[in-house]
Amino acid sequence: MMEKKAKIIATLGPAIYSEKKLKKIISLGVDAFRINFSHDIKGVKQIISQIRKFENKLNKRIAIIADLQGIKLRIGKTSSEKLRIKRNQKFTFDTNKKVGNNLRVCFPYSFIINKIKIGSKILLDDGKFTFKVIKKNKKSLVTRCLSTNCILSSNKSVHIPNIKILLKRLTKKDKKDISTAKRLGCNWIALSYIQNSNLIKETRKLINSDIGIISKIENKIAIKNIKEIINESDAIMIARGDLAIDIGHNEVPSVQLELIKKCAALSKPVIVATQMLESMIENPSPTRAEINDIATAIFQGVDAVMLSAESAIGKNPIQSVKTMSKTILSTEKYKKQHISEFKSSIDAKKNIMKSVVLSVKDLAYNPRVKGIIAFSNSGKTAKFVSSMRPSVSIITISPNVNVSRGVSLLWGIKSINSRDARNWNDMIKISKEIITKEKSIKKKDYVVITAGLPFGKAKMTNMIRLYEV
Repeated sequence: MMEKKAKIIATLGPAIYSEKKLKKIISLGVDAFRINFSHDIKGVKQIISQIRKFENKLNKRIAIIADLQGIKLRIGKTSSEKLRIKRNQKFTFDTNKKVGNNLRVCFPYSFIINKIKIGSKILLDDGKFTFKVIKKNKKSLVTRCLSTNCILSSNKSVHIPNIKILLKRLTKKDKKDISTAKRLGCNWIALSYIQNSNLIKETRKLINSDIGIISKIENKIAIKNIKEIINESDAIMIARGDLAIDIGHNEVPSVQLELIKKCAALSKPVIVATQMLESMIENPSPTRAEINDIATAIFQGVDAVMLSAESAIGKNPIQSVKTMSKTILSTEKYKKQHISEFKSSIDAKKNIMKSVVLSVKDLAYNPRVKGIIAFSNSGKTAKFVSSMRPSVSIITISPNVNVSRGVSLLWGIKSINSRDARNWNDMIKISKEIITKEKSIKKKDYVVITAGLPFGKAKMTNMIRLYEV
């Protein structure tokens, strides 16, 4: 059976907290889990322990992503997770920290209330619901609901068109959540509401070198500064919910394609997120448009696609993962059959390491070559090999389990945590041990082995060996 190359991220939530469901969705193709720090993460430590247990049982490294809240505006807690607001009814946003109901909710941003004018629109839950401001004072906004079937729940996002919020430093909550993420053993930190490289640099000082940074692109300012953001980040997430509200829904498809192209050119992983299987939160089957949306992202060359509410609180998390896996496999089968149409073009003129890895890719086009084994202490080699999108299996080996977990998020990577090679002969010995467990590699096949010399001290990939099994 063909193994999928693109990865699946599932957001953690009560819908998948049982051991049975966690094990099932991992076996169906989930490669990483996202913790949304905008919501209550009580009990998540125990869930991560379960994930690590299944990781060993299923012999599959799993990445954990800590998605920070950032300055993204959110309402407070509500008395029910399904508060119904009628069309044309009055509804108040105020600074009162009491639990909200169907007449009012906490909006804890007095500095934003001061900026908002009567007649302004307030968009909730990734723009699903609209309210118009009809009255205001220093601590509250009285609005009229303009949407039908408006249902509110705790901590939903708020967007106010034409209100700019400049963010120069990490919030206190984000700093606290970074410390929590480190204690939980998270492998990636996702930064929300990125505008330039400042927050990335600040975060880098607070985390270990084996934790990667994902920058979420969700506003016009980030698109304007995209090159510096991509260069400073370890990966990019196209967060299409807030992005659509900020730049307009019609602009999202072209921006998505351009961002994927830019990330490919700079050898940076890219994730597409938001509403990929939105209808499956309630329904057991997807729409044809949703299937097409996933396939489009795979055709465009993303590393990973993400489930949000579908896996966190949806009624059909297992079916959602199945749908995503089947769509990825079907799309990748077509790409493999028409490989000449999807070859990546990478400029390696200014980067020696890219030139070395491109040589690995060229060797892999030989039909007798069945795999690439990349020894990667820091994960850099794994990232470069993945970015070249070779046609054969990629097996990466790292002595650092956190690096192994982190790179499992990358396209095509099968990540193995193993001791580091001590010398040339030891490298071949480790490679042989791994090859014997790979069903896709047979006797007389060739594999390309790549590493950095000297072992344990190399700063870049500088060795390629063609090995006959």
